[in-house]
Amino acid sequence: MQALLIVAHGSRRSQSNDEIRALAAKVGEQSAETYGYVSSAFLELAEPSIPDGIQQCIDEGATDITIMPFFLSAGRHVVNDVPELVQAKQGENPQVRVRMAPYLGVSGLMPSLILQAAETACDCQGGANCTYPACITG
Repeated sequence: MQALLIVAHGSRRSQSNDEIRALAAKVGEQSAETYGYVSSAFLELAEPSIPDGIQQCIDEGATDITIMPFFLSAGRHVVNDVPELVQAKQGENPQVRVRMAPYLGVSGLMPSLILQAAETACDCQGGANCTYPACITG
């Protein structure tokens, strides 16, 4: 069975971590034919950790796991931290194929995604229809 693990940094703000979990659930709904299990894990500040997230995939029956780094640039976490954690867990489970997808920011789809998101900008000067978190919470 194939699994997809979306890996994010993690935040002290629980709502931010919940956004990643909700994203994983939506991806799971849309990819059920490809991935039998979709989940999320975090580098720090939230659970599950990356090694624990990989283990959850294995416990669910995954024999092929794709790690999707939910990062926008090739900083230290993308270049060093995430691959080191993944490689260590792979070493403990040689029977499982673990692959790293390119980090999100390098995707060729990013320019069009940015332009689409810009089209949905709201008026943050007290606009009643604004959905931006900083405007909602003040």
